Amino acid sequence: MPMKPRQMVKLLKEHGFIEKSQNGSSHLKLYNTQSNITVMVPIHAKELGKGLERAILREANIEKP
Repeated sequence: MPMKPRQMVKLLKEHGFIEKSQNGSSHLKLYNTQSNITVMVPIHAKELGKGLERAILREANIEKP
């Protein structure tokens, strides 16, 4: 089942990512200081698409729970 953006942000934070900045109100940038990885998460009310969800998790080196 696809995740909503806030669920993705919560998962990333559980894996050590911190909020770095927010570009306007549509995208949130999260950064992991241990691995030097930055990911962008679109912030909207709809669920993330499967491809986008996989791409964000792949960039963050996280397996889907």
